[in-house]
Amino acid sequence: MMPQPSGRLVRKDDGVYLVLDRMFKAPIEEVWTYFSRSPRLSSWLGEYTGTGSTGAVRFRMTADRDDANWEDVSILECSPPHRLHADVGPAGGSHRMFVHLTEASGHTTVTVGRRLRSLVEEADEGPRWDYYLDRLVAAHDHKQPPEPAAYGPSMTEHYRMLCRELDRDLRSEAAAARTAAAEG
Repeated sequence: MMPQPSGRLVRKDDGVYLVLDRMFKAPIEEVWTYFSRSPRLSSWLGEYTGTGSTGAVRFRMTADRDDANWEDVSILECSPPHRLHADVGPAGGSHRMFVHLTEASGHTTVTVGRRLRSLVEEADEGPRWDYYLDRLVAAHDHKQPPEPAAYGPSMTEHYRMLCRELDRDLRSEAAAARTAAAEG
C-alpha cells in the first residue's frame, strides 16, 4: 500500500507550520525516548551529541544518508515527556521545530511541526516528514523502514497544492487589509 500524505498547514503567530501526527499504542514515556535518547532517535531520524538540559546540542539527520553534516540545535523548551521546541541549523538559517506528545487510554499521539520559511520553496518538506514519521512508527514497531521512493511525486503535489491554496489565502487577506486601511 502506498503511503498517503498526512500533514496539514497550521498558521501560528510566528509563521506557517507543516504539522503531522502519528499515534502509538504505548505509554508516553516510551515514545518520548525516540526523541530524547540518541540510540532510539538514530533508529529513525538521526543522532545527537551534547546534553539537552544545557539548551544546546549538535544533530545530524542520518535517515537520508550516513554522511550528513552536523547541525547546531538550540533547545527552546523541553518538558519531558510532553514538549520539545528547538531551532535546528545555523543562526539565521535555522528551522523552528516542535514535538508534542499526549497520552490517553494507553495511546500516545505525537505531533511534529516544522515552520516553513517559504510556502513556495518548502512544499517538498511534507513528503520528507511523512517519510521520517513513518520511519518512527516502523522503528517503534520493530518493522522494516519504508522505502523513500514511495514518498514521491503524487505526495509532493498534494503538499504543493496545500501551499498554493494557503499562499493564495494569505495574499487575499493582505489585499483586503490594505483596502480596509486605505478606506479607513
